[in-house]
Amino acid sequence: MQFTKLHGAGNDYILVDGLSQEADWPKVSEAVSDRHFGIGSDGLIVVAPSDQGDVRMRMFNPDGSESEMCGNGIRCFTKFVLERDLVPGHQDGITIETGAGVLSVTPQWENGRVVRATVDMGAPVLRAPDVPVAPSNAGLSDQSAMDAVLLEGLGVAPSDMLFDAPITIDGTTFTVTAVSMGNPHAVAFIDQPVADVDLERLGSLMEHHTAFPRRVNFHIVNVKGRNRITTRTWERGAGQTLACGTGACAMVVSGRLHGQLDDTVTVEVPGGELIITWPGHGSVIMEGPVQEVFSGDWSA
Repeated sequence: MQFTKLHGAGNDYILVDGLSQEADWPKVSEAVSDRHFGIGSDGLIVVAPSDQGDVRMRMFNPDGSESEMCGNGIRCFTKFVLERDLVPGHQDGITIETGAGVLSVTPQWENGRVVRATVDMGAPVLRAPDVPVAPSNAGLSDQSAMDAVLLEGLGVAPSDMLFDAPITIDGTTFTVTAVSMGNPHAVAFIDQPVADVDLERLGSLMEHHTAFPRRVNFHIVNVKGRNRITTRTWERGAGQTLACGTGACAMVVSGRLHGQLDDTVTVEVPGGELIITWPGHGSVIMEGPVQEVFSGDWSA
């Protein structure tokens, strides 16, 4: 099996052309993602045919579970597909079918290579049942910090959201807001530096908390200014990662709903920076880098 490893802001994936081959992709993902006995990655992304977009992206976590969407992964996918001309005639833009719907991506080229991409990530999902969240398994939401005018424009009732709800894990309480960007996210703005949090211990506990019936991606965030935040992420099915594109979108949406952030925000992740724009309505726009690491053949 021929593969290429790419990363977007340090979030690394194995890309495989699945247009002409089939495999047990969950098992393949478990094998290739292993950082000691495999290639090493945050997951496997497979190119597949689509009857809804130009092409379909399937993304598998290191534990073999399939994720609906991946923001950094879709940029890697775009570079992989366009540079190999797997979808001819789409050098200026491409529509990609994902588990979160069909998304439009605009590549940025330099010297014949895709170096960055801008993705229309679609509108955020805020209603707790749609994230999905089981609010009865979390503490009561506190809407006192909510930008009610912005929320009213979105047509969402505050009572339908999980907003600033306390969730306690192993003696530590986080105030969490839930947002879906096609996959579920729990965002906690904290005063303690994100570097000081034992995310390796607490991340898995939050991922599997009963408030999140399909598990959750967990993000801790420091606000550095109205246009900049710093974050660390625990990804569902993957553990700590150096970046999370859908998560960065969820953080900015949550920050806007709290009245803490402006429309365009630079999100500092351990692997680099992503630029997220959301005017408080409609689609969230994500822009970030993408880079190829190496290619090879997997025979295990």
